[in-house]
Amino acid sequence: MARGRLPGYEDHLDTILEHAAHLFARRGYSATTMNQVAEACGVSKATLYHYYRDKYALLVSIADGHVSRLQTLVEEVDANKTFSPEQRVRELIARLVSEYAGAQDAHRVLTEDVKFLENEDRERILGKERLVVSAFAKAVVALRPDLTKAALAKPLTMLLFGMVNWMFTWMKPGGRFDHAAMAPIVADLFLGGLPAVMPPEQVFAETD
Repeated sequence: MARGRLPGYEDHLDTILEHAAHLFARRGYSATTMNQVAEACGVSKATLYHYYRDKYALLVSIADGHVSRLQTLVEEVDANKTFSPEQRVRELIARLVSEYAGAQDAHRVLTEDVKFLENEDRERILGKERLVVSAFAKAVVALRPDLTKAALAKPLTMLLFGMVNWMFTWMKPGGRFDHAAMAPIVADLFLGGLPAVMPPEQVFAETD
């Protein structure tokens, strides 16, 4: 007989994935044990196995969940037909930065631990990742159609992701700039270069 779901099942799933992602990001997937995940979650190992059959299942859920959220956000932006080409690029950047603000551990797991995935899972997850990159490249081409001939859309998109992907390595919690403040700066820099960057209003307020 299949086991019934415990009360608050979905909330427990999210909590477990959050703790597991944090451990994988800090310790590495290979060095993390299910005992450590259970301890971090404040549950017994038996309870943890009620939700996930093993550590590998946690890895798949973290990586797939993260890239699926990225895929959803680009689909939502693409569905809005009122955006101009520049507005679309800015909205994509804003949504990407916002998503990464709360998914630093999951992003690191996706980046560093994808090598531990079995071929079928790795190809499925990387396929979703490629669709996300393709959506950004398509938005770039819509703004600069001439880039198609020069085959620069994807390289420029990867440079953009390079700016956003590693913000968590230097951005300090409670610092002068948060992710919301940095999103338009990233967009300005990507779209217009350094002369186009406009400091956030709060910086002027702090220095008055």
